[in-house]
Formats: sequence, structure tokens, C-alpha cells
Amino acid sequence: MQFSMDSSSSSTVSVMLVSALLLSFLMVVSASNFYLDFDTSYGGNRAKILNNGELLTLSLDNSSGSGVQSKGEFLYGKIDMQVKLVPNNSAGTVSTYYLSSKGQYWDELDFEFLGNLSGEPYIVHTNVITQGKGNREQQFYMWFDPTADFHNYSFLWNPQYILFSVDGTPIREFKNLESNGVPYPNKQLMQIYSSIWDGNDWATQGGRVKIDWSKAPFTASYRNFTTYACVQPNGTFCSSNSSFSTSNNNTWYYSQQLDSASQAKLKWVQDNYMIYNYCTDTKRFPNGTFPYECTVTN
Repeated sequence: MQFSMDSSSSSTVSVMLVSALLLSFLMVVSASNFYLDFDTSYGGNRAKILNNGELLTLSLDNSSGSGVQSKGEFLYGKIDMQVKLVPNNSAGTVSTYYLSSKGQYWDELDFEFLGNLSGEPYIVHTNVITQGKGNREQQFYMWFDPTADFHNYSFLWNPQYILFSVDGTPIREFKNLESNGVPYPNKQLMQIYSSIWDGNDWATQGGRVKIDWSKAPFTASYRNFTTYACVQPNGTFCSSNSSFSTSNNNTWYYSQQLDSASQAKLKWVQDNYMIYNYCTDTKRFPNGTFPYECTVTN
């Protein structure tokens, strides 16, 4: 059978093909499945996927911790994970959820949850590592008990800035100041990692409080992993011109800055719950020798 198309039909088909190609670079996972999205990186059966792939538990005992990593890699994304942390006496343990690239000069965005003695608050430790250089720590207490239920921890990473959020409330912002000589993670694909491990040397009160192994195993739980992320399997990096449709799901990519309401929430968290900020550490940076990004964002 033969057929022909007029110019109007041909244009319509072309638009459909281009749209399909653009959408192929946008990975949208609305209902996560840990079986499909992650591999166990270490710890064997200490990493368990339950409830038909909807729940991940990671455990630590005196032999080993455990961890998983995403099968996919991406450049830029809005990534959410609901986490319920180790309850009761979790001193010395570190549960994590972070993004990282590979190699000697890697990029990384960190949520690390530092365990505590029963009744004391968890510390949420954040860091931004660019080209293998970190030392950009900010630490927070939360305004809720993170062991009693699941809470959503989110990265928004686009060409303009990085935003750490908890239950939709921003807690930390890192702007792209590459034009001023501040390295920004925009050239390396990252994977998503979660783990639990022995942080005896530093996790609780600077390492003064050690793990009580009689309480093992220590278990953190993860669910509702969701991502909107730019993925290009051929290795070509994402750009607003070639990799995205105009779907509402992509608004995170084009966001330039926080709106006034989000800025107010960020200030509230930093005024009331921040307990360490490298940008105010005069012992590390004497005589006002703070990194450039600190002079702009603080």
C-alpha cells in the first residue's frame, strides 16, 4: 500500500517526532520502584526492597552497613525521597541520601543524618562538593521528630542554583557563581545514593558518643522516590534549547531564584534551626577570608 502526505500532515508528524525526542531526555518517575531504579552497592541483604518495590530499608550492624545507587545518571534534576530515620539510640550512625558523580574531581550534594542519643535531636548535615572540593558544610536541627514518620528531603539542581528542601521548606541554597570563579556542578552526570554506615569517629558529639552495638541492627527506611531529571544516554549534556519540552514538569529547570515566600521560609529555618554554617566559621576563615559565595549569600 502506498500513500502520500500533504505539507500540513508532514509538519504535524515532524512536530510529534521532535516532541517525542525531547521527552525522551526527560526522565519522570511518578511512582517509584526501587527494584527498577536502584542496585545494591554494598551490604548484601542488609539492603532490603519490600512492598513490591515501594519501600527500601537499609541496615547497619557490627559487620557492615549497606547502600544502594540509582541505575540512571543525569545532569540537573528535582529529586525527592521520603526518609524515616533510625529511632531511639542511633548515636554514631550516619544515614545518607545524596547525589554524586565519579572520578577524582567529583561533584556531590549531600544529605547526611547524624544519629543521636535517645531524646536528643538528629543533626541534618549538608554539603556541596564541586570538582572534588567540599568543606561547605551547613548543619540543622529539624522542627519535627524525623524518626517518628517519613519526611520528604529534596534536591533541586538546575543551571542557576541548588536548593535543599525538607517537606517543601527550603533549608539551603547554593547559587551558580561560576562567573565569579566559584566552581558549580554543571558538567558531570550524577547518580543517586542512599546508605547507612558507621560514623563513630565524628557523627555524634564529634565522635565522643559511640555506637551501642547491643542496639543493632540500626535501620533507616526510604520510600516515594520521585525525580524529574534531564537524562541523555548518548553523553550529550542537557541544555534548555535541546533537551526539554515545555511541560509544566520542567518549571524547576528554568527557575532563576526563590520567590519571596520561599526566601522567608529559608530565613526562618536558618535563623531558628541552623547550628553550623561554614560561612560564619571564623576559626576556619580568620580575618574575614570567607569563600566568595559566602559574601554573596549570607
